Amino acid sequence: MQDPVALDAESEPEPDVAVVPGRGHKGSLYARAGIADYWIVNLVDDVPDVYRGPAPDRSAEFGWRYLDVQALRPGTAIAPLARPDVTVAVADLLP
Repeated sequence: MQDPVALDAESEPEPDVAVVPGRGHKGSLYARAGIADYWIVNLVDDVPDVYRGPAPDRSAEFGWRYLDVQALRPGTAIAPLARPDVTVAVADLLP
């Protein structure tokens, strides 16, 4: 289903999978909505970027940002915060 995600009363970004130049504003919206775990496959650097720890930041575009940002390397694995019992190999996230 391709319906928008209602993050709050002001924003409903549509879920997407696309190869596009960086779109930093979505991260600030997701942080503002309290999305604890936000992942991007960074094709420029060939790494997944994982954003965690949303927190208010008046200097951010929508007033929120992620405090913990990690660029993961092949050969490692990560678990989503919602399912810490399930690990995903970084290599499986890359094309």
